[in-house]
Amino acid sequence: MHVQPYLFFDGRCEEALEYYRSAIKITDVRILRYKDNPETTQPGMIPPGSENKVMHSSFRLGETEIMASDGRCGGTPEFEGFSLVVLTKSEAEAKQIFDPLAADGEVQLPLTKTFFSPCFGMLIDKFRVAWMVIVQH
Repeated sequence: MHVQPYLFFDGRCEEALEYYRSAIKITDVRILRYKDNPETTQPGMIPPGSENKVMHSSFRLGETEIMASDGRCGGTPEFEGFSLVVLTKSEAEAKQIFDPLAADGEVQLPLTKTFFSPCFGMLIDKFRVAWMVIVQH
């Protein structure tokens, strides 16, 4: 069994993908737009004007594939009740992920030494996605 996160950016998916590509160097970005799906050309299948929005995408962060979409394209993504956890091998690698996301986001706990890790931090990025970055022992 394998579990993958699927993020719904409510109309801001392409913006988020470009941001993550620049900030934390996501790779292997693949995008399918609503207009590419012949089934969404029927009235009522997507909000008017959303033809170029992202129906489905996937990308890699390290060894993990993450999926994302514009969903219903309402413009106000909400991410509550979970965090994406990034396990790193060094403090330098943790900083490469944490610092760019924190610069445009809200730091909940700066990268710091804890009883369970030499370096751990929490933040909410500019799209309101919660992240935990941790150096594994």
